[in-house]
Amino acid sequence: MEKIKAGIIGGAGYTGGEMLRILINHPNVEIAFVNSTSNAGNLISDVHTDLIGETDLKFVSDVPKDIDVLFLCVGHGDAKKFLAANLINEDIKIIDLSQDFRLATNAGYENREFIYGLPELNREKIKSAKNIANPGCFATCIQLGLLPLAAKGLIKNEVHINATTGSTGAGQGLSTTSHFSWRNNNLSIYKAFEHQHLNEIGESLVQAGSPLGAEGLNFIPQRGAFTRGILASMYLESDLTLEEAQIIYEEYYSTHPFTHVSRKNIDLKQVVNTNKALVHVEKHGTKLFIISIIDNLLKGASGQAVQNMNLLFGLEENAGLRLKASYF
Repeated sequence: MEKIKAGIIGGAGYTGGEMLRILINHPNVEIAFVNSTSNAGNLISDVHTDLIGETDLKFVSDVPKDIDVLFLCVGHGDAKKFLAANLINEDIKIIDLSQDFRLATNAGYENREFIYGLPELNREKIKSAKNIANPGCFATCIQLGLLPLAAKGLIKNEVHINATTGSTGAGQGLSTTSHFSWRNNNLSIYKAFEHQHLNEIGESLVQAGSPLGAEGLNFIPQRGAFTRGILASMYLESDLTLEEAQIIYEEYYSTHPFTHVSRKNIDLKQVVNTNKALVHVEKHGTKLFIISIIDNLLKGASGQAVQNMNLLFGLEENAGLRLKASYF
């Protein structure tokens, strides 16, 4: 088949860089352009120096129109600003990695409707969509830990969640809490009970079948002293036995190529540098304990965006995403 022509807006940041690394090696994609107003005219490999020898593309400041799909690798609030400033042909599919269109109340922009792009929840809707709102990284990790229970109506009690993310979750812009001297050998809590991903998690759980939405989630996010990845641990009161819970999770994810249930304990290195999610469940007295892990830049951002692109264009879902974990 003819290759899909892809454009990238915001190609100099972390998610833009990951998008480039995937699409350069995607068998069905041709990168038409990579936009970065601050780096226009520079070689991509001058910014993403690991791509020396992989591409001779340069950043551009304009937005060429002859493409099939446009990835918006921009900050929160900037996707709407971009669409307001640039007329994008209705035939071009848009995959937005910001949070601008994730919630039901803001899933439309002029004549465009955005479908929430979590394949483990909305695979069939994604296949027939034209525009995708890519989920948040914390949201993806936590939802994958809870969706099988939500689909069975088994989230009847409050869920307690503690999740730690790497420094790349804060983006490439320098701030006090992303500076090496502050982050190294350090650990901190931020936005306790108030994280911006709570609402999209709640909406997805209700859509799946849970009687409780965001109001039933007690979420404590943490900044970790490592570069990439998210580990979320969750627990709730449950009447399920361990065997019953494992079967529910294994059946739910049996047709999904990237989310796997492990009956052994899991650790972050198993998923870093991949588009995989691993989920592990345990039973402790009356409490069901769930661990979920992803790479925040891949399954939590650019990898999932490419997974969504594959579904949009009728490709094999894992095309271009067979990535090896950086285990050692």
